[in-house]
Parts: sequence; C-alpha cells; structure tokens
Amino acid sequence: MLVRIKGQAPIDATVYELERLRCNLCGKVFTAEAPEGVGEQKYDASAASMIALLRYGSGFPWNRLEGLEDSLGIPLPAATQCEIVAETAAALRLVYEGLIRQAAQGEVLHNDDTSMRVLALNRAESQAADAASERTGVFTSGIVSTARGRDIALFFTGHQHAGENLADVLKQRAAELNAPIQMCDALSRNVPKLPKELEIIVGHCLAHSRRRFVEVTPNFPEECRFVLESFREVYANDALAREQNMTPEERLAFHQTRSGPVMEQLKVWLRAQFEEKKVEPNSGLGVAITYLLKHWDRLTLFLRQPGAPLDNNIAERALKKAIRHRKNSLFYKTRNGARMGDLFMSLIHTCELCGANPLQRRVAELKSKPSEWMPWNYQDTVQRAGFCVDSG
Repeated sequence: MLVRIKGQAPIDATVYELERLRCNLCGKVFTAEAPEGVGEQKYDASAASMIALLRYGSGFPWNRLEGLEDSLGIPLPAATQCEIVAETAAALRLVYEGLIRQAAQGEVLHNDDTSMRVLALNRAESQAADAASERTGVFTSGIVSTARGRDIALFFTGHQHAGENLADVLKQRAAELNAPIQMCDALSRNVPKLPKELEIIVGHCLAHSRRRFVEVTPNFPEECRFVLESFREVYANDALAREQNMTPEERLAFHQTRSGPVMEQLKVWLRAQFEEKKVEPNSGLGVAITYLLKHWDRLTLFLRQPGAPLDNNIAERALKKAIRHRKNSLFYKTRNGARMGDLFMSLIHTCELCGANPLQRRVAELKSKPSEWMPWNYQDTVQRAGFCVDSG
C-alpha cells in the first residue's frame, strides 16, 4: 500500500466558460449546458463550512484567514467570507435549536464559563440586563450534555452565567424524565436556580480539588503525595470501568467496592490533619483540605449515584474553543457575531464529540428536516436518502 499526501488550499475555485452560439436564421442565442452540480449559486455549501471550520473551529481571525487564502491564490475578502458564513448560519439556526432541545434530555450535563468581550452589545438589551442584575460582564458558557451514544456541546455568549444558561436549557426537558446529573465546579454561579418541578442532582469536579493539592505540592510534598496517590487510584478504577464497558449500575458497584475505602481513608486523614493540629488552616495545604472537606458530598457523588462522572473535564475541553477565539481574535464585534460564533462552535464541537465530519454539504435538505441531519444520524440519512455517501 502506497500513500501519497499533498497540500491544497482550504477553498478551491473553478471557472466555467459556457460557449454561446447564435442561430444565423432566427438570431436566437443558445448557451451550452453547465456541468452537473454547477449552477448559478457561486459558493458551494462545503466552502461555507470550510470557512466556518477555520474561523470558529480552529480560531483563525478574519484578517488572518483572508491573508492565508490570498497567499494561496484565492482573493476572498474577509467581509465576503463573513457574509457567506452569516447566510449559512441562518439556515443552520434550526439545527442549533434542535441541539438545545436534545441537550435538555441528557442524562449528565456539564457546564462552566469563561470571560468574553463583545464590543458593541445591543444597547436596549444591555441596559435591560444591567438594570435587572447590575451585571456588566460578558461570558461564554459551555454546556456539554451526555447520554448513551449521544454527546452535545452548546455555547452561549452574553451577560448570563453558566448556571443561568443551563436553567434555560432545562426548561425544554421532558417532565417524565428522571432528574439529570449536573457536573460543575463549586462556584455558585454554575448551579442553576430551578423551580421545584425541575430537579437536578449536583456533583462537583474532583479534578478541581486535585488541582489545589498539585499547586501546593512544592511546599508540602509528603502530605500532597498521599492525597494525589489516592486520587490516582480512584481515576485508575474509573478507567478500568470504562475499558470494560460497565453499565452505570455496574460502575457504581465497582467504585463502591474499590474506590469507596480509598476515599474513606482519605477523609479520615484529612480530618486528622486539623484535629491533631498538623496543618495550619490558613496555609496552602489547609485551604486545599478545607475545600475538599467542605464539598465532600458533591465531590464523591460517583459513590452514590449511577452514571455520575468524576470531573468536569469534558466542559473544560469544550471551552478551549471559546478561549482560543478570545486569544486570537480578542473579541466579538457585535452580539450577532457572538451568536454566530456560538452556533458554529456548538455544531463543530458536537460533530467532534460524535466522531462526525463537520464539513456540511447538505444544507438544502437540512432546512426541510433538520432532525434527520444531526451529527449522530447524518450518515444514516445520507444512505437512506440514496445520496452518494460522503464524509461530511
């Protein structure tokens, strides 16, 4: 088997010259037919998808994207690319709304947020938000909803924190479903305020607690070593449960048998540090121990609730897309631009979580039945509809 890899531009343009002939008798002009798949539409759906992937999936700023394509012989102004992506975003809005509805039905919902800048917020909306909450900060919230065989990522940029955005998503949850598990860090703004009929089971991220001990390890090497080795054993058990494809109930029993004694021994050791006055409560190690003991019940939810994860790492990884955008582009210019970024980041990262190719080629069919063109059923719909099987 021989493999040859070659480089190519992200967007390719082909110019078709259609020959025109005029009849000498009647004067009528006849134009040659265009090749199949070539029409009056200048930009193919795959071109819009590629621009969106580079812009919102890989973090290319508009001017840098324009310079890259121009150097490869594709003179495509940034303003034109933005218009192409905006037109595609309007067609994909139904898919984004469908993702929100599907995410609300998830079994475990992870959430977190990061700061973001939007230069020109809509004044009326901004003033209304400020008057209601006296909040001027802007954030991008990342929500990852997981269920068996279906993971969905959502992004929301605005004045609301992650907990408030999660509350809006859960309003679309079916009433007959069991209470979902929410995984986040211990910040109060990440926990949604819900009516009594909407219940959630809140768990806190064990990795956040672990990180506090990692940070003070240079000053307390022996003490932190015991804590970190206890965490390592718990994570090793979780990895083993994942390798053996255990059901949530089997995983719970496995953790109760293998990880339960480890965590109980750790808890006894943590309390002894204060009771025997071995650690100063205001020291770095004391603060880390206090955090772990204070949130012990929610940090050890995996020992009592089937399907409860150990940490919130999946949401942290999702937010890297927004952080990459903030580092490379610094800000969104308008609220509409932020919404467009949220839409494409949600679709792109959901495709990555589902193992699907985000290069969309079926925008026309998607408009009529968006539920049949989701990342998890895209290929099945292509085959069922009789289209040529592709990867996007």
